[in-house]
Amino acid sequence: MRFKQRINNYRRAIMRGLTKNVGSTKFDRNLDPSTINVQRVLLSRPNHRLGNMLLITPLVQEISTTFPGCKIDLFVKGNIAPIVFENYQNVDRILKLPKKHFKQLDKYLGGWIGLRKHKYDIIINVDTNSSSGRLSSQMAKGRFKFFGDIPEEVKQRHADYRHMAKFPVYNFRYYLTQLNMPETDKPIPTMSMQLSDAELQNSKKLLQDIVKNDKKTISIFTYATGDKCYKGDFWNPLYERLLAEFPDYNIVEVLPVENVSQINFKAPSFYSKDVREICAFIANTDIFVGADSGIMHLANASQTPTVGFFTVTDTDKYGPYGNHSLAVDTDKQGLEDYISIIKRILNAN
Repeated sequence: MRFKQRINNYRRAIMRGLTKNVGSTKFDRNLDPSTINVQRVLLSRPNHRLGNMLLITPLVQEISTTFPGCKIDLFVKGNIAPIVFENYQNVDRILKLPKKHFKQLDKYLGGWIGLRKHKYDIIINVDTNSSSGRLSSQMAKGRFKFFGDIPEEVKQRHADYRHMAKFPVYNFRYYLTQLNMPETDKPIPTMSMQLSDAELQNSKKLLQDIVKNDKKTISIFTYATGDKCYKGDFWNPLYERLLAEFPDYNIVEVLPVENVSQINFKAPSFYSKDVREICAFIANTDIFVGADSGIMHLANASQTPTVGFFTVTDTDKYGPYGNHSLAVDTDKQGLEDYISIIKRILNAN
């Protein structure tokens, strides 16, 4: 582990210890649900990573369905949220902290001060372990505040409650029942970028320009950050087996912004810095195969069946789901398993 990462881990641990008792979710058991008129909701997720923004899209969908017409504000960090939520009609204001707050201290402080400008019917801290999420939820003005603590009842009822996209939805549903509102057992929404028809059509042309045929396509992504990145000795045998096992499919590599390839660019490739364009491109393929990363979550949010390779992160918390998507623990499974899984998913579609 790098020195900077160790320092950040220590900093987070200290802040969590200091803020773990900040705020508490309280309910009036005698509340008349007819008096609850939800017009505006604040979601606090002060994080700048693509994957973490995509992981809250199911909660945004859930709130929009539960309270049609309500406005949802997001308290985030960095500039990725406006891109992810571009086509979400219920998302109104995006309150942003700068990614590097020490270099932009005035904007950082201004972002926190901006929290006090508006009043909300519901305030939700998305991640219970986020110290800044708890502080911002406490600081913002609102009638009902949900701090993200996972009730024991939720843990017992839902085997998949630990997933970072699902537990905020389970929590939200539980909190509403505590406000005497009706319970729902609908499936958890999948992650979604809500791509437009125009975006999908434009990327379909981009894919066709690369493959120049009518065959179906397998998209692969061979990069990831830090310890999540599998090297050439993992990807080259897998790529060769994909060629041998799926001759009726194109295999196209989606390249990272770093423009590197663990298979030395042997496959036809697609490169873009536009997150929505990348998502739409993957949406036009038949399956995505890649390591746990922001792009893996982006593939999952494209509604394309996604196979995610995991070795250092928790599949129960971050694995792709929906549309036959699956997380693979590469410490327990091998090349033959990967091929079998990909075959099974392609045959299911």
